[in-house]
Amino acid sequence: MSIIFENVSHIYMKGSPYEKIALRNINLTIDNGEFVGIIGHTGSGKSTLVQHLNGLLKPSEGRVIINGTNVEGKNLKELRKQVGIVFQYPEHQLFEETVYKDIAFGLLKQGLSENEINTRIMDTVKALGLKEEILEKSPFELSGGQKRRVAIAGVLVMNPSILVLDEPTAGLDPRGRDEIFNIITKLHQDRRLTIILVSHSMEDVARLVNRVIVMNDGIVEMDGPVREVFINAERLESIGLSVPQITYLMKKLKNLVPDIRDDIFTVKDAKIEVLKILRRKKDD
Repeated sequence: MSIIFENVSHIYMKGSPYEKIALRNINLTIDNGEFVGIIGHTGSGKSTLVQHLNGLLKPSEGRVIINGTNVEGKNLKELRKQVGIVFQYPEHQLFEETVYKDIAFGLLKQGLSENEINTRIMDTVKALGLKEEILEKSPFELSGGQKRRVAIAGVLVMNPSILVLDEPTAGLDPRGRDEIFNIITKLHQDRRLTIILVSHSMEDVARLVNRVIVMNDGIVEMDGPVREVFINAERLESIGLSVPQITYLMKKLKNLVPDIRDDIFTVKDAKIEVLKILRRKKDD
């Protein structure tokens, strides 16, 4: 098993007048190789939860176990080789004079040979769909989508077994969003990384992940396969969330076409269902 939360609670500013309970008795297991989405309204505990994965935050109560080791007693340097976290707008943390140096920054502290560093960087750049000539450019000359990929490269080059992405396409145009998500999907398939995607986009979660964890007021409100979670539209709406927009459209279509399925959560599945209904009507 990859990740285990055992009775984890987290309290910010404990004992002060501003004390806030952010997580309440969380029990979760995420297996190796899973692609998990975490959704929830602002303040639900999503970011607090994932910051426990590489020791940025420590539990007020309970424990977090990564690959069999309690995070509390683990060397943070070693832990962060296993767990890579990409926060929102990671390109704001780019600072070196060239892309190569920025990606290499974390590796230089590991005592690796120049050849090993170069091999890792080249493999990572290739995996992220970047051209080698970009390595000698300043990161500040790049497009928004390229900057985002370079920032992700700086995490991925460490060869983590767990990759956490907190709103990885925030602020990108549709093309940039698609490029990033296509890369993430391929990384999951090729490297069998455990990927945790934190997102406000129900559409992205529905089409990408295999499992959805719904956070609400510091607890796990729901946890299950995409279909099992998004079929509960009323429950999600009661905590300030929604189902994908295509699902609402399919429910309206069902008023006009009673035999069409409305438990559809992606545009791809909606297209298949509509074409199936049209062929059936034509045959009739």
